[in-house]
Amino acid sequence: MMVTFRWIEMFLFFVLMLQFGGVHSGDLPLSFTVRDGDKVTLPCENLINNHHNCDTTVWLFTDSRGTPAVELVILGQIKEKAKSDRLSVTAECSLVIKKVTAEDVGRYTCRQFRGNPGRQQGPDAVVYLSVVSMTEHQKADEVTLNCSVWTYERCKHKVKWIHISEALDRDYSNLKTSESSCSATVTFLNDAYTHISTYDFKCSVV
Repeated sequence: MMVTFRWIEMFLFFVLMLQFGGVHSGDLPLSFTVRDGDKVTLPCENLINNHHNCDTTVWLFTDSRGTPAVELVILGQIKEKAKSDRLSVTAECSLVIKKVTAEDVGRYTCRQFRGNPGRQQGPDAVVYLSVVSMTEHQKADEVTLNCSVWTYERCKHKVKWIHISEALDRDYSNLKTSESSCSATVTFLNDAYTHISTYDFKCSVV
């Protein structure tokens, strides 16, 4: 049975990170890493002064598969129907996403327009969103926990499981671990003799 592993405690270091690669040299696009199911607020850092209800703001979304950009917000109004119940815009024109999923991983662009017809004002403000997901798979007395990070570009995170306060960098007699790019797995026996519980584990993402 595969279920979302909601109850384990997770450490997220550098929840708000800065990465290079902006539209202009010296720009620093923001990058957020959040857990699936959480809410995230993506700031618009090129906001025009004296706007009215974000009527100068457009938010675009490009997923990690490289499909064409989707207009989420046009002149302050939510346009993406598939996500409309999870999207909102703050008074500062930040984009709020509720109940984040892996499908939300991608590149978000805040763009400003003014005039009729609208002309873009200033450079784009880019925000990257990554999502951490954790699952549990149980077969008889064997339990497997997986922690993965989904990113827009090549993953630069390091993921590992921690048991109580000890990092699991190798296999133990009653634990098996494996790590790959942006993912870590631990398998153990959950019975009366091993005294190991899912509550003993934390996922570390750095």
